[in-house]
Amino acid sequence: MTAGDGPVRLTSTSPVALIEIDNPPVNATSQAVRAGLLAAIQEVERNPQIEAAVIACAGRTFVAGADIREFGQPPREPHLPDVIDAIEDSSKPVVAAVHGTALGGGCEIALACHARIAEPSASFGLPEVKLGLVPGAGGTQRLPRLVGLEAALDLVSSGRMVKAAEALRLRLIDRISSRDLRQEATELARELIGKPIRRTGEQVVAGIDSQSASAKVAEIRRKARGAEAPGRAAELALLAADLPLKEGMARERETFLALRGSEQSAALRHAFFAEREVTRLPGLDGVEPRPVQKVGIVGAGTMGSGIAIAFADAGFDVKVVETSEQALSAGEARITDTYEKQFASGRLSAAARGERLQAIGYAVGTSSLSDRDLVIEAVFEDLDVKRALFRDLDTILKPGTILATNTSYLDINLIAAATSRPADVVGLHFFSPANVMKLLEIVRTDATADDVVATGLALAKRLRKIPVVCRVCDGFVGNRILSRYRQQAEYLLEEGALPHEVDAALESFGFPMGPFAVSDLAGLDIAWARRKRLAPNRDPRERYVDIADRLCEAGRFGRKTGAGWYRYEGGKREIDPVVTALVEEASQRRGLTRRTISAEEIQSRIRTAIVNEACKILDERIVERPLDVDVVMMNGYGYPAWRGGPLFEADRVGLQFILDQAKERAELDGPGWEVAEGLVRRVASAEKFYP
Repeated sequence: MTAGDGPVRLTSTSPVALIEIDNPPVNATSQAVRAGLLAAIQEVERNPQIEAAVIACAGRTFVAGADIREFGQPPREPHLPDVIDAIEDSSKPVVAAVHGTALGGGCEIALACHARIAEPSASFGLPEVKLGLVPGAGGTQRLPRLVGLEAALDLVSSGRMVKAAEALRLRLIDRISSRDLRQEATELARELIGKPIRRTGEQVVAGIDSQSASAKVAEIRRKARGAEAPGRAAELALLAADLPLKEGMARERETFLALRGSEQSAALRHAFFAEREVTRLPGLDGVEPRPVQKVGIVGAGTMGSGIAIAFADAGFDVKVVETSEQALSAGEARITDTYEKQFASGRLSAAARGERLQAIGYAVGTSSLSDRDLVIEAVFEDLDVKRALFRDLDTILKPGTILATNTSYLDINLIAAATSRPADVVGLHFFSPANVMKLLEIVRTDATADDVVATGLALAKRLRKIPVVCRVCDGFVGNRILSRYRQQAEYLLEEGALPHEVDAALESFGFPMGPFAVSDLAGLDIAWARRKRLAPNRDPRERYVDIADRLCEAGRFGRKTGAGWYRYEGGKREIDPVVTALVEEASQRRGLTRRTISAEEIQSRIRTAIVNEACKILDERIVERPLDVDVVMMNGYGYPAWRGGPLFEADRVGLQFILDQAKERAELDGPGWEVAEGLVRRVASAEKFYP
């Protein structure tokens, strides 16, 4: 017997029925799915010929979460908690057969079943905290009853996914399939017929003492850097040891509804959708990317090695070239060491390590790149060096090969002009470490062909990067904004703040690191080289802070030299009296009386600098949409995602407030800090960045 003409079908092959969810592409828990699943469970209860049931999904995945089309809409019955309660309350055993991903509501469905079996490649997770929410259908209450409080606190507060092997170790699932998943699930369901039903909600949770619990929640909140949901999820999970399931679920639902209407959840939902919308570039509909499988990397330093690893991880054929055997050997050692560490930590199997090392070849000189589909340069940040390299590559590479530069600041139009094929040139600006950081700026020149831009987007998808397409300007999107707010941070030093005070203020705002700590990590010499390059064209009336130059002149380039804005002993960051003296001396030379500057003022001025420069970028059409800026800042520069990005937040804070701050800075700081026309225009018309 087969019943159901919607996204849920019930097939009865006595004594075990199959309940199949078929709601492509990810079997999301839409209203139709919820209604169909509830009806199927009710039929299982009614039908005397059915003694057990298996819940499985069609397509490439188990239920992978909520239906995003229902976000922001009033909830419609049946509600997911009621459906899940019906599954757990069934008088007949119900088994979850999981393939692909069981996320959010999908994981909660599996938790409520009486047994779970999964394919080896399956993953489980409760990622609601990444949307500023907590699980809303029993996840915080049932998970601790299966895996214990320690593991549950980690999973509900981080939103991380676990593969089937870890899920089995945690007791989240009962078995891993070794043959046919549905057949084995059916066999497991047969085994459970006539036996006492093990309902997750009835299991006892071993508690932990109140002092340890408080410490764990405090640590989770510290790591969340101002995000509210992780701490709330942890507090709910702890309740599972003290409250019956129904009471715990009532508290969970109350928290879920409160967070759903919060500013943080609105910001995180914006971030979620923006990361998807950013790949849909206007004007590229129907443009096919060029085929790319063979990739060349010129330069085996830190950045080139990271780029090579990123491509090897994604299954590309990679060749790394250098100018000497010594430099090449150092690069190969760097790449090998990365994979050895991943293997030693258990993140990579021996077979995968071997495959990826095998995917990367090495050679001295560019002549070996003649068969490549894409070549990316990651050499010294010098325009003449890069132009000379591109002239050389132009004579070697086959027609149609894409030439990409990883420059952080330089004019790619000038680099492209060194070739006879400027339409094939594009910027692929990776962020360090390139094999870890998700952001990829795809920089189109005045001549870049549409199919080259489309290829960049396709590559980003294979590399599992978040791409933002922009046009050429000094620093593109992220580094241009970074330069402006780092400048404002240095103004604050002259006026009375110290580096650690600025960093602390921005870390309390939600950044993982402040600008001076970031400078030390990246290396002060990189920005120094840029300042020297721009010096001949700097407006002599512009306020210029030379503290960083003096640090570099003293050989203080950051962590790599043991000293920069801070000093480093045993890898630990420490306040340095030498820097304090330099800062105070700079104030004296400027003729400024130092004053105490509050964390609130530091935050306000940095935010204003970011928004003002972002508006200039929009005015100049470097990017087309505010969300492009938000995605860059959240994924490349640590702007807290729970704030939604600087332009999304500017609308929430109030554009007039930002404009007033910008006008004040322009009056105080003079040339180089003019107010963006776009910000003035938006305030004057009461226009918002976002509808």
